[in-house]
Amino acid sequence: MKRLKSLEEQYEELIRTPNEKTGNSNGIVQRYSNPVLTAAHTPLFWRYDLNENSNPFLMERFGINAVFNAGAIYWQGKFLLVARVEGSDRKSFFAVAESENGIDNFRFHPLPILMPSAGEPDTNIYDMRVVQHEDGWIYGLFCTERRDPNATVSDQSAAIAQCGIARTKDLQHWERLPDLRTPSPQQRNVVLHPEFVQGKYAFYTRPQDGFINTGNGGGIGFGLTASMENAVITEETVIDKRIYHTISEAKNGLGPAPIKTAHGWLHLAHGVRNTAAGLRYTLYLFMTSLENPAEQIYKPAGYFLAPEGEERTGDVSNVLFSNGWIATDDGKVFIYYASSDTRMHVATSTIDQLVDYCMNTAPDQYNSEGTTQTLMQLIHKNQDYIDQQQAPVRIHNNKDR
Repeated sequence: MKRLKSLEEQYEELIRTPNEKTGNSNGIVQRYSNPVLTAAHTPLFWRYDLNENSNPFLMERFGINAVFNAGAIYWQGKFLLVARVEGSDRKSFFAVAESENGIDNFRFHPLPILMPSAGEPDTNIYDMRVVQHEDGWIYGLFCTERRDPNATVSDQSAAIAQCGIARTKDLQHWERLPDLRTPSPQQRNVVLHPEFVQGKYAFYTRPQDGFINTGNGGGIGFGLTASMENAVITEETVIDKRIYHTISEAKNGLGPAPIKTAHGWLHLAHGVRNTAAGLRYTLYLFMTSLENPAEQIYKPAGYFLAPEGEERTGDVSNVLFSNGWIATDDGKVFIYYASSDTRMHVATSTIDQLVDYCMNTAPDQYNSEGTTQTLMQLIHKNQDYIDQQQAPVRIHNNKDR
């Protein structure tokens, strides 16, 4: 009983720890000191058999490896994260955690989401995007993974990934719909646009030839379907291409559903590049037209957020990934991101800051000369401003007029 009491005290101390802003900010986004969700945030009664008779040593009976890649929604006055919880057996499931302020004190709901299957059982499900659509439903789009039936017996890692779809009205009871069908052999990081486009449901896709490699998949795609009950996209148009020697040369994918602003749709995405130490995942922003969400209108060069400090270490190191953010009525934006497939963090900004960043940060010039010219333009602009500030002010009298 002493050990259980100690575990309970440690758990409550963790949950109730205030989350403070870090001392540094680039003026675009504010990070916070502590992760908002970790494996240790999951309830003790998920991990332990609390019956002293059946578990006299108070051993963990269900191991939790990580909590990461959470969808997000503001629901009934609270900030909700639909997190990917991964057990020690490598299987993931979804669970909802909520907070009053969106920064700390996140507590999981007592029960995880028991997601129904859609025909063939899912071996693994993960990375849900939660979208409140104008049709009245809340949709969850996630990756469903199954073993490749054409793989040899010796290859136990080959898989096929598709987009699973479910919907709910209360975030507790989920109706599973058939998986999305597209022209691409595999799909990951699929996102539902929150409004109808041309009277149809619009999807942002990530076409790829294989489970890991994108192959001929050119980047973030866009497609339309008439129905969610039988979602079929016949044509995918790439709206944000993978480009050599950029942060998204290897692959990229949309994060959460875009936020509507007065100047366009604001998108958060992840880009992946190859390094000598392996793949590096960072986050970036771009905007598309209000009239045509498939038309890109602004895209700053480089990354918006990259792994820092302890964020760089974990199960899969050097990774930032986001599939959830929340924009509140007062213009604040809560960006929920995972680091290294291990834990969840929050960063905050505002619509005005993020739009300003997108519209007024120079785009990528795709070569070193162009990058240097962009920098020199900023230097010259600042020098002109400094010169103007230091110039003597002439006071005009009546004779000068």
